[in-house]
Amino acid sequence: MSTERIYEATLREAAVLHRARPFRDHLDIGAGSGRLLKLACERFGTAPRACDYTDKFLQLDGVKTDVADLNRQPLPYADGSFDLVTATEVFEHLERDRDVAREIFRVLRPGGACILSTPNILNLNSRLRFLWFGFWRLFGPLPMEGAKIHTTGGHINPVSSFYLGHMLLDAGFGSATFSVDKYQRSAMPKLVLLWPLIKIFGALAWRAEAHKYKTLDPRNAPLVRAMNTVPMLLGRTVIVTAVKPPARA
Repeated sequence: MSTERIYEATLREAAVLHRARPFRDHLDIGAGSGRLLKLACERFGTAPRACDYTDKFLQLDGVKTDVADLNRQPLPYADGSFDLVTATEVFEHLERDRDVAREIFRVLRPGGACILSTPNILNLNSRLRFLWFGFWRLFGPLPMEGAKIHTTGGHINPVSSFYLGHMLLDAGFGSATFSVDKYQRSAMPKLVLLWPLIKIFGALAWRAEAHKYKTLDPRNAPLVRAMNTVPMLLGRTVIVTAVKPPARA
């Protein structure tokens, strides 16, 4: 299942960080059934905490959902409450994504990590869909009424890896790194065909941004550079990992 692949990719990133600094308390935003919380608890021994816009989905014994509408409310936790915050397939549903990024930073302990996922609108299938139709992959004409927030009808925020990374850095995180859950095989022939054009016109655009518009700086340049890498051009779902700087002595 696609969701299981996203969970596995999230846990793969978490495992690397857990070895360096073990997690204790784990908050999953948009926790749904609690599957990711359960997997993390089994692998890392974390204490699970669930937050969602409704408590109707959770199926995890001994855990209750903390209900919050993040389009209107802050996270209902004290500063520095968690070592790990995850939000898989959540940010595409948010109106106030930058406020939520700042809230995640607030509730993390120094040295804690957040791992987010969202549909990768920069993969070639999605870029070409936007060219033909004007909508990214997994985003389309929104219904005016009756859309369920947890379905693709609730996908109101097509946010790319750059803007996810930027909002995390802007919130105070020290860096943001990207990975993907899987490559889309159907995008591979397109990559072979378009790779020379991507390299040539990407280099021209980079030069214009660096020298003419002066929009690149040491902190945002890695985010821009990642946009045309092979994983981003082929990946189905983008996983963004960021760590809160440790407390100063």
